[in-house]
Amino acid sequence: MPPSSSDSLALVLLVFVLGLKHGFDADHLAAIDGLTRFNAHANPRWARFCGVLFSMGHGVVVMLIALGVSLLSQGWTAPPWLELSGAWISIVFLTLLGLLNLRAVFAAGEQDVVRPVGLRGRWLGRLGRVAHPGGVALVGALFALSFDTVSQAALFAVTGLQSGGWLHAVCLGLAFMLGMLLADGANGLWIARLIARADKLARVASRVMALAVAGMSLLVAAYGAARLALPGLEAWGEGKELALGFAVIGVIFTSFLVGMRLAGRRGPHAPVTG
Repeated sequence: MPPSSSDSLALVLLVFVLGLKHGFDADHLAAIDGLTRFNAHANPRWARFCGVLFSMGHGVVVMLIALGVSLLSQGWTAPPWLELSGAWISIVFLTLLGLLNLRAVFAAGEQDVVRPVGLRGRWLGRLGRVAHPGGVALVGALFALSFDTVSQAALFAVTGLQSGGWLHAVCLGLAFMLGMLLADGANGLWIARLIARADKLARVASRVMALAVAGMSLLVAAYGAARLALPGLEAWGEGKELALGFAVIGVIFTSFLVGMRLAGRRGPHAPVTG
């Protein structure tokens, strides 16, 4: 039975929210932080757009994966282990990222701006220090070549294929990309604003954001593990994915707004080094 228009809209909205949440991943925040800081000196014209460029490169790969999976998987359904292994990998990564970012907050000196901590960015070496827009997009594309991103793209590609063909799968990939673009773009602007100043408000703003990201990472990881361990909780969560996703995004985005408001207040300005 073909899905109704309301079901299709709900699916697109859910994937959009997943893209938003993916864009607030601590690995994304750390990579965009590094790229924006480097370009603030090497290529100031593009520094504030690093989040958008990173997200565009990342999103193109996600859409290509969705298209490829939809064309190659006619009549194929995703095996249960794919979703299960993807869930556990996400839980482990979110836990590590949450703990590392909490450590960054408490280890930062009183005069330091807290910078987000990521895992994948360390694997890219010099690619994290590129001053060309195409290079920034390439870094975003390379970030998409990870099991959690590929498995997530494959799952909603198969869902889109079952809902109406490869075009639906590509549309879901586009919705994911747009959500991620909004989050990553906001992060790039926020980092650029923090770089423009190094006063007390900037330090407070960076701590607000770091604590929000770390706390949400740990909470989402704990909820994911509890759902896998407790069948009753998994049943309760059925149909509430959209509301829970909006709750996570709401908390993090509110912290973004608070951080940007603090960083945007008038006060003494000085460049941030490092």
